[in-house]
Amino acid sequence: MSERIHHAIGKKNPNLPFHPAVRAGDFIFVSGQVAKDAEGNMIHGSIEEETVATLRAIERIIAEEGATLRDVVRITTYLEDPRDFGRYNRAFAEVMQGAVIARTTVEARAVIRTKIEMDAIVYKPLDR
Repeated sequence: MSERIHHAIGKKNPNLPFHPAVRAGDFIFVSGQVAKDAEGNMIHGSIEEETVATLRAIERIIAEEGATLRDVVRITTYLEDPRDFGRYNRAFAEVMQGAVIARTTVEARAVIRTKIEMDAIVYKPLDR
């Protein structure tokens, strides 16, 4: 029987019924993240600025488990305005240079004021 490791990652907002991320075995599932700085303040800017800030938010969360953006295997992006796709894609490619990931991008409006939201799946084997 394989060992199951399951725990929350990141500082949970007491007003929300979920955690920033959850580790399940060798995988880390990152909840939807938006453009926030290291102190948790929202960043409202261009699509490029919000894309980079959102990826950096994911990066900070997964760093708690020793993972980096190179360990990300899947990202789903929710893009408010499809006309921003080309600019978002260029900013995404700059940050994720050389990464091998699967990705889906859909048009969707977030429930808070933001141009973009992303969730991620990370593969980071546990040291056994």
